[in-house]
Amino acid sequence: MKNKSMASSLLLLGALCFGSCSSTKKLYTTSCIFPEGSSIEEKVRLSAHVVPSQRQLNWQKMEYTAFICYGINTFTDKEWGTGKEDPKQFNPTNLDAGQWVSTAKEAGMKMILLTCKHHDGFCLWPSKETDFSVESSPWKGGKGDLVREVSDACRKEGLKFAVYLSPWDMNHPTYGTEAYNDVFTNQLTELLTQYGQVDEVWFDGACGEGPNGKKQVYDFKRYYETIRKLQPQAVIAVMGPDVRWVGTESGYGRDTEWSVIPAAEASLKEIANSSQQEAGTGTFLPTGGNMKKDMGSRLLLEKANGVIWYPSEVDVSIRPGWYYHAKEDVKVKTPQKLIDIYYSSVGKNSLLLLNIPPDKRGLIHENDKHSLLEMKRILQNTFAHNYVDKKYKKLTDNRLDTYWQGSAKNKVIEIALEGEQKIDRLLLQENITQGQRIEKFMLECWTGNEWRRVATGTTVGFKRILRFDSVTCNKVRITILKSRDVPQYMGQYK
Repeated sequence: MKNKSMASSLLLLGALCFGSCSSTKKLYTTSCIFPEGSSIEEKVRLSAHVVPSQRQLNWQKMEYTAFICYGINTFTDKEWGTGKEDPKQFNPTNLDAGQWVSTAKEAGMKMILLTCKHHDGFCLWPSKETDFSVESSPWKGGKGDLVREVSDACRKEGLKFAVYLSPWDMNHPTYGTEAYNDVFTNQLTELLTQYGQVDEVWFDGACGEGPNGKKQVYDFKRYYETIRKLQPQAVIAVMGPDVRWVGTESGYGRDTEWSVIPAAEASLKEIANSSQQEAGTGTFLPTGGNMKKDMGSRLLLEKANGVIWYPSEVDVSIRPGWYYHAKEDVKVKTPQKLIDIYYSSVGKNSLLLLNIPPDKRGLIHENDKHSLLEMKRILQNTFAHNYVDKKYKKLTDNRLDTYWQGSAKNKVIEIALEGEQKIDRLLLQENITQGQRIEKFMLECWTGNEWRRVATGTTVGFKRILRFDSVTCNKVRITILKSRDVPQYMGQYK
């Protein structure tokens, strides 16, 4: 068996589909309200035709992005601030946003998500709504704007830029009153109008007391409408309508991850009324807990009034904490651990958001950078060559709109390799622009005199990667054991 850093692989990409959602005139929609009295078979068929919006598809294609947790907590050596910190504590000695972005790019990440304001309320830009910001710090004599430096560096390096803005604010005096919703919307507007294109806005659900001892009732609908108006291409996560939190901060997703999940009928009607499937102006929040093991099975569909496309994001930090702590320099996740997380997130139909917190200097620490780049090297070597015979162009061109398509009776594809090869990876993709369909599949390898089952899996979605003990063969076959509609897929072998 080859060393895992040079592992051989099998890669298949694909999609399955037919039918339409009878509640709309379109063949494919981002949501579907089930007609009254629908059987489970009809609900399954309709669910197979729910697809991502363009912004969700663009987001999913990134696969791997960076979270940058940086702020007053970096300098107080705490994970959560109080809102009572002295802004003068924020004083990086050698801050280089270009180093953050170039490190992320070199590691293979496609976007930077910056904590523009965490729960303490300290702003990394000079907000007109507060003086609890970099403007009151000694950094650059109070003339600095870290949001601008990061967004400019992202544009220079060709990475997308995203903002994290905490609705909870332990510092602002209006927090806990309706006036604060004006303040927050104004801050959101500042971020969405002064720093170029923003491709994601990230909210969490934290809601605690402010300086007056009150909690805030967040006007999420107003926040969403502001984003849709000012940055319509941006996805809204995680307390938002486009992307959901996987449910843990471990870095590990579900073995069975559906992007199509049940949603409350009221939410579905609001989506339809605001034409999310056309213009993307809908503002809604699907209901239900993200911690559940089952998010979209037939059992849940049977009880549902409708479904929506709501994909999973896996967030995890490269360190034990989310902010930099010097004592954790020796606790940075190893490249091998990061690779395991990659297979368990990106390889399980989720996007991986990996936090890399800069230190007090204002730099990504050497230990973090080493693990990131070694992870990238190993993954590159693992998937360096595709062993699928070149004649299978529709399976190997890395396009979602070209694929192998089966039928109701034919759900097996047999593929020749480039001669005899040793393989220990299977990568499958569905053409999610026509829905998520596969519920169970099997990989078999021809060992010379018989077909040997070497791996099985459940959902595929945008990407599924299976690891298995290496096997030597010259051809393989994939059987779709269960699906919500006819399978189509494309593929590669390495």
